[in-house]
Amino acid sequence: MSSRIEILNAGGYRSDGRRQYELRTINVDLSPQGSGADGFATLSHGLTQVSVCVFGPREAKMRSQTFHDRANVNIEVGIAAFSASERRRRGRGDRRILEISQTLKSTFEPVIQTSLYPRSQIDIYIQILQQDGGVLQACINATTLALASAGIPLYDFVCAVTGGVHSTSPLLDLTLLEENDLPNVTVAVMPRSGKVTLVTMETRLHIDRFEEIFRLAGEAGKVIHLEMKQAIKDRTERLVGAMQSVGRPAATGDNEY
Repeated sequence: MSSRIEILNAGGYRSDGRRQYELRTINVDLSPQGSGADGFATLSHGLTQVSVCVFGPREAKMRSQTFHDRANVNIEVGIAAFSASERRRRGRGDRRILEISQTLKSTFEPVIQTSLYPRSQIDIYIQILQQDGGVLQACINATTLALASAGIPLYDFVCAVTGGVHSTSPLLDLTLLEENDLPNVTVAVMPRSGKVTLVTMETRLHIDRFEEIFRLAGEAGKVIHLEMKQAIKDRTERLVGAMQSVGRPAATGDNEY
């Protein structure tokens, strides 16, 4: 069934007012918010919002999950019942949740320097708070930020974006409306090395169109990388400033500010 809303109008604008290659606004919050986690990130791409907590590296709870030469990466995904228009409670065994968890695990295991932490465990808990397209890309980008926030060494950032094709026109960073109507792909890149860590499609996409959308998604990943890097830099500067102010003697007199 085709959408009643025009995906791309004659003026080249999408239903939310963006151009073909224009990305949604990215908002990042790296404050721990009392979670007690070693690393934390809440990230939104437009109306899609994901929160990630990272604990560890810490001692593995079960011997079966202990590797003598590296850390075990454990990823759990939860989807809030209010995150989508259809109020559906999803348990841990839900197929969609298992798919996302497995995709994230295979994406991040080669990127985290697990060999530095033998016989330990890194737990990553992801909560999907709002869904409006690009849920997997938001999970990947938020997890990268939370791992960096926890100080866990990564070989590179992992930056993801969705792309789709309307008629012959490629679109980037799809909303839920666009995802439901268009053949689409999610691409995750490591910007520094240029390596691709993930390509996943849930729909068919013509080979001629795939090459173009793949290239565009790779370039968009570099743009997202700059935003993510800036968020980490801002947080680091705030932490350094706070540490310096703690060590500084209290000012006296009227010239305090």
